[in-house]
Amino acid sequence: MVTAAPGSWVQMPGSARKVRYMARRLAHGMGSFFKECECVKPTRCPHPYAVRFRDATGRQRHEAGFRTQDDAIEHLTRVYAEKRTTAPSIAEARRELGQKTVAEYAQEWRTRQRKITEYSTGEHVNSSINAHIVPRLGSRKMATVTPMVVERFLNELEADGVGRGNQTNIFRTLKAILRDAFDKGAMVYDPVKGVQEPEYVPQKVVVPTLAYVQQALDAAGDDLALEIVMMAGCGLRNGEARAVNVNNLVAADVYRVHNQIHSSTHRPAKLKHRKAGEFREVPLPRSVREAIERHESRYGSTHEGYLLRGPSGYYTEPMERRRIRSLFERLPAVDGLGMYGFRHYFASNALGRGIPITDVAEWMGHKSIEETYRTYRHLMPGSITRAARILDAGLRQAA
Repeated sequence: MVTAAPGSWVQMPGSARKVRYMARRLAHGMGSFFKECECVKPTRCPHPYAVRFRDATGRQRHEAGFRTQDDAIEHLTRVYAEKRTTAPSIAEARRELGQKTVAEYAQEWRTRQRKITEYSTGEHVNSSINAHIVPRLGSRKMATVTPMVVERFLNELEADGVGRGNQTNIFRTLKAILRDAFDKGAMVYDPVKGVQEPEYVPQKVVVPTLAYVQQALDAAGDDLALEIVMMAGCGLRNGEARAVNVNNLVAADVYRVHNQIHSSTHRPAKLKHRKAGEFREVPLPRSVREAIERHESRYGSTHEGYLLRGPSGYYTEPMERRRIRSLFERLPAVDGLGMYGFRHYFASNALGRGIPITDVAEWMGHKSIEETYRTYRHLMPGSITRAARILDAGLRQAA
């Protein structure tokens, strides 16, 4: 171990330049900590601390990136305790994992996620890693990732204007990567312990009136009009509406939602929050069924039963975006109202007519009823007042 007076300049073994060595007497064999900078007051400068120690195999190690002196000492203490209680071969394997960068470990982790194969989930995970995690944390060693590092990462996402819903998905991917590394021994302590997941606060939904829906249907072309009908009448998402299929008419008043047209691949893909092959059934109003039948009678369908077609065989999102932009340019401007508002209309229509929210959540394909309640609670005005009147009437009869 290098020894020197606190605050003096020393030449560290294997170092091409001097560093200021901030010495504190540690137990024999624990190693040393220092700053690799030439600042006049290193205890107050922002540069990170580095540590040197000998691992369980006797090899000298150098690790950097510790925010405070206490962080460096705590890491040396953990390494020393691990060295005394862990077999050298296991300690060496864990140390090698800890020395991988976040970018290296994330890439290895991704190749092991064989269950993440579907278009939507896989693309979201890849985007979280490549667009957010690697650019911000990619060069950091896994062993130096602490809850404080993760907190700063989330603060950067917020400062950069990343939406709360996207923040949640990014954090869940990062958490899965870090927990995997922690379970394999790359870190001694859980790097996401105590870190709160970003809270997704959805914007208040804007619901079009029935008159507005009718205006949109009159102004839209036949293909886009059918998509609007499927969203407002059956509560489908955009991609699900683009996948409207005559084979999904399983009863006079039931439509079975099998898949969606994926926004990136422009091919049929599994439903959101569902496994491949799973489906859900939704009410089929007579007016919606008649619209489907009219479209099939006028334009026909593919051999697979799909009604909306494009150059690639399916109705693609780029085609839809152009048509939507043109449509809303011809409609009265309503702040916050877009294509998804027609799906909101379905929820408003159902809840406003007393249909249980549990049924609405199932038909809309939400992951949980909490999502439905959080999004559409304000569409049930006066429910408490109405309940009070009903309960009061029951109590008066009892009296």
